[in-house]
Amino acid sequence: MQATAIAHPNVALIKYWGKRDRDTNLPAVGSLSLTLSGLETRTTIWLDKDSTEDQLVLNGQPDSSATARARLCLDLLRERAGIEAGASVESTNNFPTAAGLASSASGFAALVKAGAAALGIDADADALAGVARIGSGSAPRSLYDGIVVLENRESDTATGSVHCATISAPDNWPLAVMVVITSSAAKEIGSTEGMELSRKTSPYYQAWLDTHQADLDAALGAVREQDFDALAELSERSCLKMHAVAMTSQTPLFYWSAATVACMQRVWELRRSGVPVFFTIDAGPQVKAVCLPEVATQVKAELARVQGVQDVIECGLGQGAWVES
Repeated sequence: MQATAIAHPNVALIKYWGKRDRDTNLPAVGSLSLTLSGLETRTTIWLDKDSTEDQLVLNGQPDSSATARARLCLDLLRERAGIEAGASVESTNNFPTAAGLASSASGFAALVKAGAAALGIDADADALAGVARIGSGSAPRSLYDGIVVLENRESDTATGSVHCATISAPDNWPLAVMVVITSSAAKEIGSTEGMELSRKTSPYYQAWLDTHQADLDAALGAVREQDFDALAELSERSCLKMHAVAMTSQTPLFYWSAATVACMQRVWELRRSGVPVFFTIDAGPQVKAVCLPEVATQVKAELARVQGVQDVIECGLGQGAWVES
């Protein structure tokens, strides 16, 4: 029994940073994201009923930490299918891993999609979202197309469920995203560890929680109205608030490089000149510049000229994870 699935990473415009419940891996706040075409994780799973061992190879290298999290997801799927079998998992990314490009989100979305198919489980994204979030809190979003909301519901703590949905299909409001690579190195402190550090030590963490829902509600309204300027302001504010929390943690989490800051400044310069573009940055040094398609070529060229930029990958809005036929 085997299956292959492909998933795109996603970039959050309204961020989440912090877990509400570590056991269920539920985020402390809701989020709004874009599923990105152009970047992808491809995962193949082979099941062996004569084995009880699981192993995961990521980009050609055994990954014991990812194997442990993958096993938790696979155990839920095996229980649902009523099948006991060891799993061999091979996963590859066509973009830098563990470097602020949501490789864990696409990785676990592809894992649960391939795992369900290999086990013969007929499950849609809604049914798999609760399994995917065990591996990564942002993985459920990569199961869905286009612009995606992940809701924060108190009832989810008891049930372990996740409420996620597409609010705008890729062709409903086309947006271009320039993924600006400023470093391909893996970050020293991963997002999960960083979130817990911020929750425990940042003096701004509670304010982040208290003000977050208003940002999310306003951003949902901006998407409904296709108000790019409003979405730009809200997205950058959410990004900077998240990084303020990270930076004021003990030890400080400073994910940016000099090129990161230079790209932010270039985006602001472009917007002041009338170019519809804004930035967002996850837990890493890479910058994602979101713009309208008609200015994509200009934005890409401007960011490629920034000192320290290694590459600029042009993406659009993509589909949720799927099984390769």
